[in-house]
Amino acid sequence: MKDATLTRKSAADHRSVIALSDTVTIGGETLLIVGGPCAVESAEQMEQVAQHLSSTPVQALRGGVFKPRTSPYAFQGMGEAGLHILADMRQRFQMPVISEVMAIDQIAVMADYVDVLQVGSRNMQNFDLLKALGCTTKPVLLKRGLAATLEEFVMAAEYILSHGNPNVILCERGIRSFDTYTRNVLDLGAVVALKQITHLPVMVDPSHAAGKRELVPALARAAIAAGADGLMVECHPVPEQSVSDARQALTLEEMATLARSLDPIAAALGRRLATDGMASMPETAEVSGAIAIAA
Repeated sequence: MKDATLTRKSAADHRSVIALSDTVTIGGETLLIVGGPCAVESAEQMEQVAQHLSSTPVQALRGGVFKPRTSPYAFQGMGEAGLHILADMRQRFQMPVISEVMAIDQIAVMADYVDVLQVGSRNMQNFDLLKALGCTTKPVLLKRGLAATLEEFVMAAEYILSHGNPNVILCERGIRSFDTYTRNVLDLGAVVALKQITHLPVMVDPSHAAGKRELVPALARAAIAAGADGLMVECHPVPEQSVSDARQALTLEEMATLARSLDPIAAALGRRLATDGMASMPETAEVSGAIAIAA
């Protein structure tokens, strides 16, 4: 990765801390836990999610409003109406929100409503989109492609950084394999490698890796043990009624239990969870050579 100059660590203790909001960060001592449904379906649904998770160590909400689906006949998301719902939840519950951007012309539409723009695995090498995101200051959550090598993944991040936006969060979400028992294969070796190669925060999405809710908690705990800076987990008030990814979504109670179960693992690694019902305080990396990046 000789060309990956902007993502490369300048020293062993070089790490970036990225702010999602005034009170929530990723990359420092506090782990970032993100929860929410695959898709925003209604204001009532998101209110249930936000109200429940706001009293747990979960600090941020996820919810798709522009949905890339394999079938053109599947639910494609609520669009701008869904953005209004996310913005309302953000204001009422003081939780930053993350949602996927699929096209350049959606960036300006989404900028006022969400705190982090997610690039899905199908768009990891949509270079025009990456360049456009590089011209913003919004944090970008970049998911690894379905069969992307680590070099391809890191170079995708370089596209964003090289166009001026240093606020990139890497997300391992599993890669395709010959085995169909799980939806994808969660590459925890990639998490360890990325933490050694880059200064960028690394998250893990165990939901898309597993594809089965009963596998998600163990994979989530393993990800934190491997050194991930945070998790993004799908949950829903009634998973069986979810319009997408129903099989892998946790209930809200299961999500709360999972989040709290991470505490001893975090403590063993010298890290911590946000206090239940309270967003984490802003923090900068206290190690020499680290960079604190504001949204």
